[in-house]
Amino acid sequence: MEKTQQAVRPIYYADGSCYMLDQRLLPVEERWHAYRDYREIAEAIKTMVVRGAPAIGVAAAYGAAFAAAELAQQAPADFEERFAASCTELGATRPTAVNLFWALERMQRCAARMDSKATPAQIATRLLEEAQSIAREDEAINRALGAHGQRLLPQRATVLTHCNAGALATAGYGTALGVIRAAVAAGKKIDVIADETRPFLQGARLTAWELQHDHIPVTLICDNMAGYMLQQGRIDAIIVGADRVAANGDTANKIGTYPLAVLAQAHKVPFYIAAPVSTIDYTIPDGTHIPIEERDSAEVTTCGGQRIAPEGIQVYNPSFDVTPAHLISAIITEHGVVGGDYLQELAPFKEG
Repeated sequence: MEKTQQAVRPIYYADGSCYMLDQRLLPVEERWHAYRDYREIAEAIKTMVVRGAPAIGVAAAYGAAFAAAELAQQAPADFEERFAASCTELGATRPTAVNLFWALERMQRCAARMDSKATPAQIATRLLEEAQSIAREDEAINRALGAHGQRLLPQRATVLTHCNAGALATAGYGTALGVIRAAVAAGKKIDVIADETRPFLQGARLTAWELQHDHIPVTLICDNMAGYMLQQGRIDAIIVGADRVAANGDTANKIGTYPLAVLAQAHKVPFYIAAPVSTIDYTIPDGTHIPIEERDSAEVTTCGGQRIAPEGIQVYNPSFDVTPAHLISAIITEHGVVGGDYLQELAPFKEG
């Protein structure tokens, strides 16, 4: 009999506001912010109040809905043009996470499908409904993804994960952690090893907090300890999320993912990507075309507000790296698990 796993929901809509759990403050403080303006949501995405590709997409959808509502109140003659400009502003916040652009394109298609006689106010109402649908669908997708992925794990397993691809990175439940939650719900004995994930510490601050919250056994390690644990035979599988998957299966995820895939291959441990189909970017042939976001050097030179490097030191801070498809054992989606020739195996999902 399956056990129910109750995951935190980091973003939701209620009473005219989009509420977000400020993930910059976890695990020390649980603070919620209410947003009613698309510019505020854009800033929340950019400054990582909300993070994780699916959650960013949901936030952007609400931002687009709020932009439409604002324009409807002003009743401009150029509603369509100004709405598109608002979506462009939202899209400029995080360049790597493709779910952001997927959600904004879906919102724009929704507006374009409205009857030509529809008023801006009617379009805004419909767009809010669409944003809420995107949020509901995201959790359902993650649960389906988790159900497929958990079949890859044995009855007892120690799983390593990097960054945070859990409920906090989605509208609820999670992708990589969704697989783990589904395995636990199916009665499997799963222990999780969480990389700290420097420099933003999503593993230490978020994954560890989230799994503790759900009473799933978790051990935190520094990023540079993963190789030793694999060498000692203490890891049975690695599961991570994704911010963008190219048509051929090359995958961008949090910086530090690629070396884990290399280590997994060297130690004959399966390396899995867990991502919804909305994360697949069919417009790019391979990972060399994925834009890699670079973030503020202060993320590297400070930790917890304390400086840990000399003043004036040169810093390079790419937020993501790209794992080649040949290092990926399988990609887990809501439609099933695929592996091998990803260019061929992922193609039907585009048509679907």
